[in-house]
Amino acid sequence: MVIEVILFGYFTVCVSGDGVADVVLSCTLVEEGVGLGGMGGGASFRRTPATLVFRDVAVASDESLETLTPFVPPSVPDLDLLLFEAKVSSVEIPNADLLLHADCNEQEVMCEISSYSPRGSRESSDPAYFMASLNVEGIEFSTVLILQTLTVEKDHSTLIHNKLGLPLSQSGTLLTEVIFLVFSHIKSVSVPLRGDVLLNCGFKQLQIPLSQEVAIEWRLQHRGKGRRVLDMKTRLDDAEGSTVVHAERRGSSVDAAKVVEPPHVSLSKEKLVLKSETRQTLSCHCNNYYPLDVQMEWLSLSLTDTEPAVFPDQGSLSSHRHHGDGTFSLSSHFTVPPSVSPGTKITCRVSHTALDAPLSVSVVVESPEPDSYMWVLGFLIITVLFFYQVMR
Repeated sequence: MVIEVILFGYFTVCVSGDGVADVVLSCTLVEEGVGLGGMGGGASFRRTPATLVFRDVAVASDESLETLTPFVPPSVPDLDLLLFEAKVSSVEIPNADLLLHADCNEQEVMCEISSYSPRGSRESSDPAYFMASLNVEGIEFSTVLILQTLTVEKDHSTLIHNKLGLPLSQSGTLLTEVIFLVFSHIKSVSVPLRGDVLLNCGFKQLQIPLSQEVAIEWRLQHRGKGRRVLDMKTRLDDAEGSTVVHAERRGSSVDAAKVVEPPHVSLSKEKLVLKSETRQTLSCHCNNYYPLDVQMEWLSLSLTDTEPAVFPDQGSLSSHRHHGDGTFSLSSHFTVPPSVSPGTKITCRVSHTALDAPLSVSVVVESPEPDSYMWVLGFLIITVLFFYQVMR
């Protein structure tokens, strides 16, 4: 079972030396609990606040470090405090500079940590492993890291964490190292229906290769169901980078491809002439859009108005029409009020997630033309009078 827990917490950047800095993230440790979890009877999950410190994150030469202070662990070690200290110098985090600037840009950093068991390893084996998932709000930054605990010499003075049962440093931190990470520069992308989309996913690992094969798998997930769409293995000679250390390590990155198709909007009439005796009905057709949700509204703008106004009566909507290609269509039927004056612009405005801005189509109300029957009758009377005068 996979659970996604997001914690919005504090974020700190500390300087630790020339050209590098420490990044401190507020995270949550997620553990599978015991007993029934909710009415569905599934497993429950315990969530414990934790702190993740990235040591020696590379800083660009033009970065100013004057306002940063070194990270200092608690003066008195707390054996209940979950404080993960991770070296990232061996496996560099792509676009780590985004973490450095997130706080200044008022962007939330979302962090989740969970215990991890690589395939081929035993649960109680030493070292221990953890998985950390990081996302930065509002920007394309997403990465999953595998942390491996570092060896700590054990003696009578060794500190042991009360919850994890793992040896700590003398300052009370759990020493780890990033050995593998999966990253993506694209968290979400919009793609037209039946269109192509390029998704991005990469990986890095500690440079101690033991295996000579790299396995890559892409899965398509939709509404709780999924299937494998690409599965490939390649030799190291054909791939860039190295494979996993000591055992198979797996990380995953989720790229959301949002399928959209903008609507085609049209009016039933290109010309609207008011008639005093009959009501005029105007239809707005919104065709071949995806996904389903769409908003349609009618507005008017008279010659004396400066801004369009929404009609109180919005007419009626047809039922959604579902086409074979997966798109939908909808129509709105509007009865033009007799009080509308000539020169008024009537607009149908459509809002949809595939549109950057609402789409509008309009028609201008025209004055009624004189009745053609009266013109013909008048012409006949004049003609008869003319010939009557000529024949006299």
